[in-house]
Amino acid sequence: MRARPLNTPIINRPLTRETDKLVKLQSRLTPTKRASARAIVYCEGNFGALDGKTANGLVRYSENYEILSVIDSEKAGLDSGMVLDDKTNDIPICRNLADALKHAGDVPDYFIFGMAPSSGMLSLYERGLILKAISHGMNIVNGLHEFLNDDPIFIAACAASDVTILDVRRPRDKKDLRMFNGSISNVTCPRIAVLGTDCAIGKRTTATILAKTLNDNGVKAVLIGTGQTGLIQGARYGVALDAIPSQFCAGELEATIVEAYENENPDVVIIEGQGSLSHPAFSSSSFILRGSCANAVILQHAPRREHRCDFEGMPMPTPKSEIELLEIFADTTVIGLTINHENMSDSEVTAAISEYEKELGIPVTDALTRSPQHLLNMVLAAFPELKGTLPVAA
Repeated sequence: MRARPLNTPIINRPLTRETDKLVKLQSRLTPTKRASARAIVYCEGNFGALDGKTANGLVRYSENYEILSVIDSEKAGLDSGMVLDDKTNDIPICRNLADALKHAGDVPDYFIFGMAPSSGMLSLYERGLILKAISHGMNIVNGLHEFLNDDPIFIAACAASDVTILDVRRPRDKKDLRMFNGSISNVTCPRIAVLGTDCAIGKRTTATILAKTLNDNGVKAVLIGTGQTGLIQGARYGVALDAIPSQFCAGELEATIVEAYENENPDVVIIEGQGSLSHPAFSSSSFILRGSCANAVILQHAPRREHRCDFEGMPMPTPKSEIELLEIFADTTVIGLTINHENMSDSEVTAAISEYEKELGIPVTDALTRSPQHLLNMVLAAFPELKGTLPVAA
């Protein structure tokens, strides 16, 4: 089954000129008749891999777009669901743009750049491919740090083909950025951050599954996106934290959480993590902990990952050391551990869950291969007052 948009409100975050056209289109629709934007996702040589996390996430879950296909010549002909999760989803992997357009039958609404390289920039080939997609009449979704709406070549191409580019990471104007002011203290429901021991380790996926599981079981949860992939997927509240000047990161996140709390009156707020607190190359986790003042943390770890992504000389931390750091750095408690099962058999996942539970004394699960009930129980054990929100039969 293809990932299709759900009937939920449009993303609630500051408008830019890039998002304005899409928002105006969707605002004309009733909540039960939301636009079904059809999209092709580009992920050459990286689908199912770490740098393909945007494409991976969109194939698994998308509120904003119906994903028609993924472009990756190295895996052409395969079913994208089988590549990711050993389950068919009828979203094929195509060799190139021409094959993807042929499969679509007509020109889709969007071409999404589905990779997240550490450079955050396009190669010359990728620039040419996006210009080709524009020439076919496709709008562009760009999650990189390179803002294409600032490039005269792309501006001219969009004008010629009457399409738009959405630069997802573009922050609001500096004059409108918000400082931390302590208003997070007015958010009286639990705030749970899903953090990790490394980048590209599954924090967003676990946070998405956790939020859905809570909502499905009568505990109203709002997910706060903090990266480009979650925003592209359709997070109603969020901010691309790594594109904001550091002075404003905590304040922008705080303000976003407060807005979500005031608008939605949730039982729980789930905050998507970025990077890792112990990782010297990233600071996002520290801003997330400061801005959210998270009451609790769920930590994501990949037991078979030997070194940090893109840093072969930097060994992975242990969950125990990361937990100790988190609880020293912030006034919070790690309430559970979730496993990224990359390079692990099912029996190895089972063994790891048992071993970590004994070592750490907290619940452990794998959000993708184990029942989501384990995530629900993890939260209810930490916040028993939430049991009162469950249906009587639960």
